[in-house]
Amino acid sequence: MTAPSRLVPVVFRALVCAAAVVGVAIDCAYGSVPVVLSYFTIWTNLLVAVVLGLSAARTWRRRPDVAPLYRGGVLLFILITGLVFHLVLANPSSPFNVVADLARLTGARAVANQLLHTVTPAGALLDFLLLTAPRTLRPRHAALWLAYPLVYVTFALLRGALLAPGTARRYPYPFVDAARYGYAQLIVNALVLGAAFYALGLALVTVDRFRPTPPLAPRPLRETGFRLRREVR
Repeated sequence: MTAPSRLVPVVFRALVCAAAVVGVAIDCAYGSVPVVLSYFTIWTNLLVAVVLGLSAARTWRRRPDVAPLYRGGVLLFILITGLVFHLVLANPSSPFNVVADLARLTGARAVANQLLHTVTPAGALLDFLLLTAPRTLRPRHAALWLAYPLVYVTFALLRGALLAPGTARRYPYPFVDAARYGYAQLIVNALVLGAAFYALGLALVTVDRFRPTPPLAPRPLRETGFRLRREVR
């Protein structure tokens, strides 16, 4: 990949990384840092910043990209962040909506909300579709990616159990609010969300398998009798 063609993915990934960092920084500046850092959205945007920032640096230095397991996982997590926000939390017809809270966001907080829930998911998806080599994700990745939401749900429940009843933002999201819905309902919610994660992970793997190679994606490696060579086009 020549320097001009490398510049496009490098700049684009750096911009998505910057969007995630700025969104998190604004939320931390205007809110309680421990509370801000308890959200799945923040966890995932930090992962986006790390993975796409590292990917940009590796691309510019002509080094192998971040492993597909991590790139694909971060893409799945940030897409789910965007989908859950727009379809569940920002949806007035959803029983878990927080529309009233969102309506009170103004200024920088409103900007951060859009960066974290709309810009970074869209940016990560465009990077995948337009700048990343296809056919690198595997079905086993979809199962491995489930570890991340499991860790998060465990963290959210433990945090809520340790905080005193009545503490503001004791549970980051309504669907993990054990005090309100009870653990039996939370198990059902977790199973539903886990199934959705797995199904979307498999869908992502399928899309990756059949999508064409983008013009600016790195050339795939082919195996020879001696070493890996890049395909000649």
